[in-house]
Amino acid sequence: MPKRSLIDKLSILADAAKYDASCASSGTTKRDSRGKAGIGSSGGMGICHAYAPDGRCISLLKVLLTNFCIYDCRYCVNRVSSNVERARFSPKELAQLTIDFYKRNYIEGLFLSSGIIRNADYTMEQINEVARLLREEHHFRGYIHLKTIPEAAPELIEAAGRLADRLSINIELPTETGLRQLAPEKTGTSIRRAMAGVKTGIQAATSDPGRSEKARRARTSFSPSGQSSQMIVGADASDDGMILKTAAGLYAGYSLKRVYYSAFSPIPDASGDLPPQAPPLKREHRLYQADWMFRFYGFDVEEIVPADGDAMLDLDLDPKLAWALRNRHLYPLDLNTADRELLLRVPGLGPRSVDRILQARRNGLLRLDGVKRIARSIRKSLPFIQTIDYSPGGLTDSADLRARFAPPAQQLQLI
Repeated sequence: MPKRSLIDKLSILADAAKYDASCASSGTTKRDSRGKAGIGSSGGMGICHAYAPDGRCISLLKVLLTNFCIYDCRYCVNRVSSNVERARFSPKELAQLTIDFYKRNYIEGLFLSSGIIRNADYTMEQINEVARLLREEHHFRGYIHLKTIPEAAPELIEAAGRLADRLSINIELPTETGLRQLAPEKTGTSIRRAMAGVKTGIQAATSDPGRSEKARRARTSFSPSGQSSQMIVGADASDDGMILKTAAGLYAGYSLKRVYYSAFSPIPDASGDLPPQAPPLKREHRLYQADWMFRFYGFDVEEIVPADGDAMLDLDLDPKLAWALRNRHLYPLDLNTADRELLLRVPGLGPRSVDRILQARRNGLLRLDGVKRIARSIRKSLPFIQTIDYSPGGLTDSADLRARFAPPAQQLQLI
């Protein structure tokens, strides 16, 4: 095989990394090089663009160490049986490339994953070596996110946590059956065991009852930005209810910061047990909306996807609006008297809008004009709210209410 240039390797390995969605950098400990030896900052504005929950746009070098892989995960373009162009960085090459890109202001950090080389332990050692070179030899203080190998030895994952701002371990698929079918070398047991180890490391680094919260954050030395995971949507037969139940269990059991949902993308020379077409991207979007509902709005998964109905989210309506239409007996809700829990269930009202409504109520009764200044999606809220000068009347129960929000049917076109 001819020797590849760094640019050729970057072209291959950056493209191979595009299927991994979990590259947000929110929540890390802020570090910078002012007044001390070191390069980079993990707290400033930041060749992958990701948006943190607070709205910051960040730039990361998102790349694989190699797309060689001894595993044969059916849904992965880099599987051992795939006929793709292969490349591999040495740890020294990738560390230097990261520093060069940072100095040119292209990036503010690194998101690093890899195919499995030789075995899980060897691969994890190579990933850790990239981070070690950046931290200890280049004195890089920017953001590092390492995709860890769940089958690797616990001490290697622990070493990764001491070097990285965030660790992530992909759950891959919602069910053990799906893993056995499409990723035979992986098991849910090994994945969850590794997640539990990361959770323990984070807890040990942050637990110190004798220190203030600020001091505990400052001394956090193990994956200070937490851990995340990713599920592939549409590669197996799992419905949205199963996907969301799995995600809720991961949040509750392993204190994950985020679960990312990645729509399956058909790949060359695909296995016959994969669907021939990708699922609608709208399905991925609806899953993210539902994820926020049970994380921040107080919904249970069973409320979002009722067990006695279709276990798929409505692609035409956001899941919060779909829930409200199924529960019209609760509306209209008086914005001047309803508590926070109920206000969060009004379509178009998010946590910030609800908090502003509660604050405004202290200064007098709310009128519709005041609510319009607070809420961004007031059109969506109108059938479900009332104020001292507004009531939706029969709109809440009208038969065509769904049609007011659902997109119009698309006309078939002759080809």
